[in-house]
Amino acid sequence: MSLFHVTRRGLLATGTALALTLGVISGAQAQTPTDVLIVGQIAEPKALDPAAVTAVNDFRILMNVYDGLVRYRDGTLEVEPALAESWEISEDGTEYTFTLREGIKFHDGSDFDAEAVKFNFDRMLNEDHPYHNTGPFPLSFFFSSIESTEVVDARTVRFTLNGPYAPFLSNLAYPTGLIVSPAAVMEHGTEFGRNPSGTGAFTFGEWRSNEAVVIEANPDYWDGAPELQAVVFRPITDANTRTAEMLAGGIDLMVEVPPVALSEFQGDAYTVHEQAGPHVWFLILNAKEGPFADVRVRQAANYAVNKEALVNEVLEGTAEVAAGPTPPAFAWAYNPDLEPYPYDPDKARELIAEAGAEGAELTFFVTEGGSGMLDPIAMGTAIQADLEAVGFDVKIETYEWNTFLGEVNPGLEGKADMAEMAWMTNDPDTLPFLALRTAAWPDQGGFNSGYYSNPEVDALLEAARVATDQDERARLYKEMQVIVQEDAPWVFVANWKQNAVTSDRVENFALQPSFFLLLDDVVKK
Repeated sequence: MSLFHVTRRGLLATGTALALTLGVISGAQAQTPTDVLIVGQIAEPKALDPAAVTAVNDFRILMNVYDGLVRYRDGTLEVEPALAESWEISEDGTEYTFTLREGIKFHDGSDFDAEAVKFNFDRMLNEDHPYHNTGPFPLSFFFSSIESTEVVDARTVRFTLNGPYAPFLSNLAYPTGLIVSPAAVMEHGTEFGRNPSGTGAFTFGEWRSNEAVVIEANPDYWDGAPELQAVVFRPITDANTRTAEMLAGGIDLMVEVPPVALSEFQGDAYTVHEQAGPHVWFLILNAKEGPFADVRVRQAANYAVNKEALVNEVLEGTAEVAAGPTPPAFAWAYNPDLEPYPYDPDKARELIAEAGAEGAELTFFVTEGGSGMLDPIAMGTAIQADLEAVGFDVKIETYEWNTFLGEVNPGLEGKADMAEMAWMTNDPDTLPFLALRTAAWPDQGGFNSGYYSNPEVDALLEAARVATDQDERARLYKEMQVIVQEDAPWVFVANWKQNAVTSDRVENFALQPSFFLLLDDVVKK
């Protein structure tokens, strides 16, 4: 019998649990049960297979079920040991040899060892692997530098890269590098994403579509059993509903608090958490066809959108206006000399006239809510008004988050001229490499949904990821930012300081700059 059912049975005696676990909290002062943390998520997860998802919404669950070889040290984006207790890097930077911890088992009882590590990366990267079709593997770009994964012995695994690759360790700490149970993949095949098994602090309990994902404490966790008995992730897409649930006591932890709601959580009953991190909120512009194929029109859109008003009025000062594609949280790689496009509707109209794009019709994809999207409907409506004020005719199409990703990620060609997007990343390489290179167009497996292409940017990004000297990497990234800012493949809108709110019953919770939720140390009174 699963812990969730034991927990639910015990809680039913108090008359609260059934309504809670079904997501039906009634009454103004509902009490969630002790030792069971109820989290208000922003959307239903797409899958619980770390190799198959891209959204922080999903990552927040996965980081509690799985481990990677390495992880980010608490409160930082610096890498420390996890399933690997140590590693060595060859002098030329092309071989990484990991020594694995002993005696760790997956939640299904199978052994974690070097063969399991090899299975994970071969499954993701080798099309002839027998379980490659359990994908797709949209972030396999993270590990495209791996030439081979070799089992040296049961506790030693060696990665050979096709060249030096500076972000390799950081990418291993990202959710795409989390290690899944080969036995569970073999058992469940394409349904593994609904039947996950890892080595993490919590085991999978159940997933009731559009109601809850339940994870349960792993008493044998190698890094110490969690304090909580279980965590229930409830998808509450509407931010106002999520706020109401938090105020009513129906959830204990709410992520991505709408800026307008922050004042509701003042006082001793709640704690508001904030944490800076590498976040960019932007608009993808279709540079392949339509009005935005002309760089002047893309620049005009940047001048037309009043980003200061968006940040101060829609986002209530919880973000800063963005300059270029790299978040300032990557201080060593960020170009401080870049200035955001000023709000200049006259300049926008001038550029539109030069390009002959007056009155151009634009289709604008907007989402109801998603990872780091920052009040996307209000933002989209304000942006629509700004663009119409300089002469565009803008039609908004609104989608639920996972449907939105299904429309945007395959590319905007033939569908839309622009789309909202937000990325929260782990390394200054990640976002531009996956979303701005020519080789990252959607038909090549990347996320360059607007089909931007500049060979100079491509060359800078390729050089930066193999540079072993951080100062040289920084120089290349800063040069890239200048070019991208000028080319304007996106409207660069905002860099957000993430937030969450917890009830006064929750202790030992902290947000991470990675934007993940790490719940193994959380206590609930």
